[in-house]
Amino acid sequence: MKLSDFDYELPEERIARRPPAERTAARLLELAGDDFVDRTVRELPALVRPGDVWVVNDTRVIPARLLGRKESGGRVELLLLEPMGEPAGEANVWRAWGRANKPLKPGTRIGIADDFTAEVLAREGKDVRVRLHAPDVATAIERYGHMPLPPYIDRPDTEEDRARYQTVFARHPGAVAAPTAGLHLTRELMRAMEDAGARFARVTLHVGPGTFQPVQVERVSEHVMHAERYAVPAETARLVNDARKQGARIVAVGTTSLRTLEAAGAGGRLQAGEGRTDLFITPGYRFRVVDALLTNFHLPRSTLLMLVAALAGRERVLAAYRHAIAAGYRFYSYGDAMFVSRR
Repeated sequence: MKLSDFDYELPEERIARRPPAERTAARLLELAGDDFVDRTVRELPALVRPGDVWVVNDTRVIPARLLGRKESGGRVELLLLEPMGEPAGEANVWRAWGRANKPLKPGTRIGIADDFTAEVLAREGKDVRVRLHAPDVATAIERYGHMPLPPYIDRPDTEEDRARYQTVFARHPGAVAAPTAGLHLTRELMRAMEDAGARFARVTLHVGPGTFQPVQVERVSEHVMHAERYAVPAETARLVNDARKQGARIVAVGTTSLRTLEAAGAGGRLQAGEGRTDLFITPGYRFRVVDALLTNFHLPRSTLLMLVAALAGRERVLAAYRHAIAAGYRFYSYGDAMFVSRR
């Protein structure tokens, strides 16, 4: 497969830069066989089959963008990626991406607020390791950090983003990008889906910034995925495995939930526990757990578009994208949604 096989033209005005007025106000494109059905997210209960297990990702986005200045006055932006534990007894050490007018060197000190600073400990390529200093680092990140909106939302983050770039079921802090399909769900909608026969289960995958990184190689097989941390609770594994025995559908809410289920179910049975996955799903992949997917519209030439094409068929998905563009759907993280089933 070539990268160009997953390209499409998207008018600039189709990119959603702000969320809809209400979460459930988004539109929903259902791929029903070879037909396209225009719906709204409020109609999700109509797509539920009794016994379905809908699996959501309960990661919580942290305000991971830190803006500061070097002692020389130069501006610095840090994107916190994940905590490193406490090497050599040093607490509050994080892996991060750093951006400044010059490469950040070990020993550089960065002022973020009067009581919040960062020190660069090491650098390797784009990655830096930093130690954060504050009376309470977690509180300082929440107070001074900015929500890590995707690069195509070319505006400063706002207080609204603190709530809307977060799912209503977010529980475990650690993501630097939202599991965006889940942004459409509300507790009221989920109750209506349960009334229609759905059961909800949770996994956790801490979404990393690699989700927005462009594929740089033309031969898709040469792309290397970023690894992300995940956890599957024992109750989720039990529910999913029992449902599959009974012939019920497993519906992933978002590509991150899907990747978690397929990574932890690679042996044919969903395994509880924690791990890291760099699973790269492209057309030809044999799905072991997931039967259907609720997802947003993804960037051209992206690994996420390849994943959806693997589940539903490349030509079918690209035809659906052409339909969505012509019908005025909104694209990307704050945009509208699709519901697709495995072919």
